[in-house]
Amino acid sequence: DREYNSSFKYATNSIKTSKYNPFTFLPLNLFEQFQRIANAYFLFLLILQVCKIQSTLRLRSWMGEYKKHNRGIVFFYVCAAILNTFVLFYEAEISYVKYTMNPVGFLKYCFKIVFVQFFFFFSHRETNLKVKQALTVTGDMRDSLEALAAFNGEVCCEPPNNRLDRFTGTLTFDSQKYSLDNERVLLRGCTLRNTDWCFGLVLFAGPETKLMQNCGKSTFKRTSIDRLMNVLVLFIFGLLALMCIILAVGNGIWENHNTVFSAFLTFWSYIIILNTVVPISLYVSMEVIRLGNSYYINWDRTMYHARTDTPAEARTTTLNEELGQIKYIFSDKTGTLTQNIMTFNKCSINGKSYAIKQPDTEITPVDFSFNRLADPKFLFYDHSLVEGVKLELPDVHAFFRLLALCHTVMAEEKREGDLVYQAQSPDEGALVTAARNFGFVFRSRSPETVTIEEMGIQRSYEMLAILDFNNVRKRMSVIVRNPEGKLSLYCKGADTIIYERLHPSCSEVMKVTTEHLNEFAGEGLRTLVLAYKDLDEEYFSEWKQRHHESNVALEYREEKLEKLYEEIEKDMMLIGATAIEDKLQDGVAQTIEQLAKAEIKIWVLTGDKQETAENIGYSCNLLREEMNDVFIVAANSPEEVRQELRDARLKMCPDTEQDKFLIPEIILGNIPKVVQDENVNGEYGLVINGHSLAFALESNMELEFLRTACMCKTVICCRVTPLQKAQVVELVKKYKKAVTLAIGDGANDVSMIKAAHIGVGISGQEGMQAVLSSDFSFAQFRFLQHLLLVHGRWSYLRMCKFLRYFFYKNFTFTFVHFWYAFFCGFSAQTVYDEGFITLYNLVYTALPVLGMSLFDQDVNAGWSLEYPQLYVPGQLSQYFSKRAFMMCALHSWYSSLVLFFVPYAATYDTARDDGKDGADYQSFALITQTCLTVTMCVQLGLDLSYWTVVNNLFVWGSLGMFFILTFTMYTDGLFRLRPSSFAFIGTARNCLNQPNVWLTVALTAILCVLPVVAYRFFYSQISPTINDKVRYKVCQMKEPAPRPRRTKLTRRSTRRSGYAFSHAHGYGDLVTSGRFLRRHALTPSTGLIPTGRSPGFKPTGRSAGYSPVGREQNPKQKVEPTSLQMFRAVKDCSF
Repeated sequence: DREYNSSFKYATNSIKTSKYNPFTFLPLNLFEQFQRIANAYFLFLLILQVCKIQSTLRLRSWMGEYKKHNRGIVFFYVCAAILNTFVLFYEAEISYVKYTMNPVGFLKYCFKIVFVQFFFFFSHRETNLKVKQALTVTGDMRDSLEALAAFNGEVCCEPPNNRLDRFTGTLTFDSQKYSLDNERVLLRGCTLRNTDWCFGLVLFAGPETKLMQNCGKSTFKRTSIDRLMNVLVLFIFGLLALMCIILAVGNGIWENHNTVFSAFLTFWSYIIILNTVVPISLYVSMEVIRLGNSYYINWDRTMYHARTDTPAEARTTTLNEELGQIKYIFSDKTGTLTQNIMTFNKCSINGKSYAIKQPDTEITPVDFSFNRLADPKFLFYDHSLVEGVKLELPDVHAFFRLLALCHTVMAEEKREGDLVYQAQSPDEGALVTAARNFGFVFRSRSPETVTIEEMGIQRSYEMLAILDFNNVRKRMSVIVRNPEGKLSLYCKGADTIIYERLHPSCSEVMKVTTEHLNEFAGEGLRTLVLAYKDLDEEYFSEWKQRHHESNVALEYREEKLEKLYEEIEKDMMLIGATAIEDKLQDGVAQTIEQLAKAEIKIWVLTGDKQETAENIGYSCNLLREEMNDVFIVAANSPEEVRQELRDARLKMCPDTEQDKFLIPEIILGNIPKVVQDENVNGEYGLVINGHSLAFALESNMELEFLRTACMCKTVICCRVTPLQKAQVVELVKKYKKAVTLAIGDGANDVSMIKAAHIGVGISGQEGMQAVLSSDFSFAQFRFLQHLLLVHGRWSYLRMCKFLRYFFYKNFTFTFVHFWYAFFCGFSAQTVYDEGFITLYNLVYTALPVLGMSLFDQDVNAGWSLEYPQLYVPGQLSQYFSKRAFMMCALHSWYSSLVLFFVPYAATYDTARDDGKDGADYQSFALITQTCLTVTMCVQLGLDLSYWTVVNNLFVWGSLGMFFILTFTMYTDGLFRLRPSSFAFIGTARNCLNQPNVWLTVALTAILCVLPVVAYRFFYSQISPTINDKVRYKVCQMKEPAPRPRRTKLTRRSTRRSGYAFSHAHGYGDLVTSGRFLRRHALTPSTGLIPTGRSPGFKPTGRSAGYSPVGREQNPKQKVEPTSLQMFRAVKDCSF
């Protein structure tokens, strides 16, 4: 009833991701632009001078937002809740308002178990497949449209909120109430798998969906230099006003009548004359520099990913220099650090290891052509394992039989021999795929049976029970009866859990297997132990009866079932162990090491399980065995969380004081608290889960959490929601004087990307949501080190050099006017020619400083990556700060004194070669102009570290242009055209032919730069900076750039990863229940071609990949080394 529903004013499904619309663009953009205080100053001068100044920034900002507006104005995803068969409930407003389900169009139905590929979901990663199931009352309707049309019920649910981990509601039908929870709801942004279509009821739409509730607002991001510039501009305004007041008072004293009025006019006249302390060309030049450095990022071939044809892209042109000041990186895990690809890498069977250790020669992969059902993308290199399968070794067959039976994978076979596995976790998919290629092919399942092919012979096993996985058990088991009637229990799980339940006769095999597990874990692989047990028919019948009674018990059901599981899962026989690699993206470990050397702290914020996140932390060297300790915070109450954080902090720094860790930081009148860095002896890591983090982010505990986390080398937050990711970023931004960067690849990273100072999106398997919300984007995490250590550092260094030089040249230019006022009766007369004033910032000094800001580099890209410590000064704002600005102002003050009084003394009471007076105003103005221009070019030459053809052209070209235009403007012809504008007729040729003038120019330039040269020389000798040391070292070496080094680092560890599958608890019951599971076994077929023993084998091996989204994982037959094998240890620099 659309008319009835419209009375409630529910939200529509349209959303807006752009910041502006045609009506709000002008006021919002003006508000953002006037956050730069200098723009208010320019507006004031515009009114004062009654001139028109066009802003080039506004048009570009509008164009960018127009594109975003068109891309994201309407997303039409229906967030439906799936109830397997009539998939219930899609996000909508029902704030405790009963919603009558209408006959047609709102019910959702699917024939099979619904697998959902999550792009945005709490506690599950985006590409892990999860099961959603309908209520029985709705699922029984199946595809009957008549039943659906006759269905009439009411849904009452919670109001819209941002909690992704829970949903509360009820369905009322036939006077019965049915509970609706998170397992019945499909959130916006999810993708249905293994389901053709379904019916559903819309609950939340548009901005009220949980996805949009978790999306942060688009804010106007400003760099730390922009914020500093606001402070400096206020100071410059005060200095300008002070100078004008002094000169106005001087004029009042000089004048004998109308003193006040004359001083008033003089004040405003000097405001106009001295306004060049902050010329508008400063901000125009800054935007040109940022634009140019953005193009360098877009053009960088080292950040181009050929496989996906994806170049790096600077999606904003206003944040480049901020890349050179990053202190904290907040990274997603899956799809950002990892590929979300699990590879069956190595295994141990009955005490024998099948693995490649350190292959030195090209090894051919195992030929699986004997198996028609083999996955062609699967690669393995240990020929001895396939020989064991062909020789029908009992232990090898038992190993792969267990992998083919003990799982919850669903098989889909659209045509004969074309198997597609749908798995809850990529771990399970990798194990079942491995068994498939070695001749034990999982074909199909029904509620009562599992059908596999063993070496070409199809066999159906009766599935009697699934002992499901949970976080406490850390294992799963199945009880099956083979076609011969033999009962067996197959179990897989964490080694520490399985070892406690083995038969004593397995002690010898267990010792050998433990050594293999240590070896696998030392390489960062995820390990599982496999075991089995033969069951007695009589005992199992009695156990099955007790299991059924416990399963239907109304009280203490979980405890009773756990007791039964413990009873039957004991005295098992050890089969072996598997080692799975959660493949990191290429170069992740090297990148993290480089960033750590640059004093950048990396926090991983992921929705994955704690154990999975820890495994990846160790794999990519974020967590290391060498750390003094890794603290785990997993408490369930605020008091316990506070105590665990406090205990960790006191262990790291026993002498720490409770209250003396906040320092005030005054910015434009605000006094925010800043958490200061605390010194810690040793390296520590912190792992905190989502429940504990929710307490830690409360206002009364956030400082305790932040203080403890900042003392750690690495922080991993697991099971976090997208909103919590943004809250963590905001917390660091609020209390740390540091620049933050967030990097992710999925929609659940958007809020974090928007919250950070810099947002980086990775274009991967998760779509383009993160990229569209980011400031910079590329295809691989490893490109981050080039973005920060090369482009970011260069951009920051260039911008700081530009600002120091620009303030110097304009302060010097302006202060000369100030000194001249004392010699011209405070008459507001300019010391320079009007033409020179116009062209000084526009022609004479514009191109040289732009050339320096676009092409200068202290060391090249290779050395920047070789010495990541070069990045540290940017984090400390050493290149441009209030102190650097004051030094620049003092240098300008000194230079202006030299530039005024040296030419004044040189021309005072002097005569030319022809005997005429040489001390006229026009000659003095020209000499001062020439001295100023030459001095600025010499100073720029001293600031340049990297001379290019363009820099030479700009510097010498600008100097030559000064003389060309000077002689041109002082000619007789232009004077005749406009006498008032070209009054310096003949001054250039009469003045610049005097030797004393050139001596004055040389003396002035030397005196101006002499303090700079002396200071830099003595400072580099007494206290050299990291840049001085590296540049000196580079100069001593003959090679123009360092050679890339590929040092292999083998990580040895006694730590073993546990059962880190991403299972949803309760799925085992769903599989055996038979509800809505309609898949039947295919007809028997022979999948293997009998062959003889394969010729020759080598005792080495390697894996292939499984991806839950069905993408090809090994497009090239050539084996690529793993991330750990490619690990390059960069030796610390010592100076």
